[in-house]
Amino acid sequence: MKTLLIVVALGVVAWFAYTRVVGPSIDGTPLPSAAQFDDDSNPPSIASDPQFSCDGRTYCSQMTSCAEAEFFLHNCPGVKMDGNNDGVPCESQWCGDSR
Repeated sequence: MKTLLIVVALGVVAWFAYTRVVGPSIDGTPLPSAAQFDDDSNPPSIASDPQFSCDGRTYCSQMTSCAEAEFFLHNCPGVKMDGNNDGVPCESQWCGDSR
């Protein structure tokens, strides 16, 4: 039993030493450290347009602009805003010929 505890303790110490050397990661991709960003830079943005976000809206009647409808069409799953599948959302309401 004493030998098992020693082996487990050595394993824990080795794991902590390994993670300190390798650093944090998600799926094997290292995360940037705070030191990699100076005062003039920002961390990479995940969203392509921070003023909009996928929040479950799916219909043109729930949009307030063509830009918002385009964001939803290109970034959010399950939207129903392009009935003729031409890549232009909400043609009757927001993104018609007057663009």
